[in-house]
Amino acid sequence: MTSYRGRFAPSPTGRLHFGSLIAALGSWLFARAADGRWIVRIEDIDPPREVPGADAEILRALTAFGLESDEPPLRQSRRTDIYAEAFARLKSAGQVYPCWCSRSDLARVHGIHPPQCLAKPDASRTPAWRLRVPERTIEFEDAIQGHVRQDLAREVGDFVILRADGWYAYQLAVVVDDAAQGITEVVRGADLADSTPRQILLQQLLDLPRLSYAHLPLALDRDGRKLSKQERSLPVDADDPLPTLRAGLAFLGQPVPSAQTVDGLLAHALARFDVRRIPAQARMAGSFAAMRKELS
Repeated sequence: MTSYRGRFAPSPTGRLHFGSLIAALGSWLFARAADGRWIVRIEDIDPPREVPGADAEILRALTAFGLESDEPPLRQSRRTDIYAEAFARLKSAGQVYPCWCSRSDLARVHGIHPPQCLAKPDASRTPAWRLRVPERTIEFEDAIQGHVRQDLAREVGDFVILRADGWYAYQLAVVVDDAAQGITEVVRGADLADSTPRQILLQQLLDLPRLSYAHLPLALDRDGRKLSKQERSLPVDADDPLPTLRAGLAFLGQPVPSAQTVDGLLAHALARFDVRRIPAQARMAGSFAAMRKELS
């Protein structure tokens, strides 16, 4: 077995768009360049935001782009018992507490929850549960962004790991699953770099391995907003993958091969892949349609 294990972990809130394809392609290139395994994980633990059938559409699109998981996709919605065990460990150690704070309560402290709750216990409502964040600065070296440093207590505050609706929060689930799947490096969009110190803290508290990280530049629209499924960014065309794959490689600063098949293009791209070419900053993709047409 190889020592490198990477992953792409989409949420089924819509079809695959160019921004999420960048994360999939970038993580695939990192894994294959290390002669490692690449795994798809469906992060379906936010039912109000999920779109029926989106998971199947995402998997179909990935297959069309030649990005197939080396293992059956893991689905977080089937792993709540595992997250409950991790939560119980934190609770028994006194590292979590119930919280009834509302959005208006948090607005008064600019969204950064202090060590003491702002709201009184309310037996008529189910509380969320927050992690007690110690006075600790977390630092890590990002393969693309360089040195990252965050004072968790001052910049983040105590954060939710079990929501009031009963679903475990992203921060806890992703840490538990990365460890369970033996992930060695997380390659994802730069919008999640801010979450990494929280996840490193949870790794420490749960005695889980610390991972390596690489945060890719974000794809922005003409107005400088991140492309996202929530904003109904146009999905990629799985029936004509080559132009979009070429656009994705160009976006990541990689040479664009002239191969005329998906497998041929990915093989050529992998042979020439160089992480040093990937830009750290977010990039405009407002001209994506023009880029795609030019590279078709």
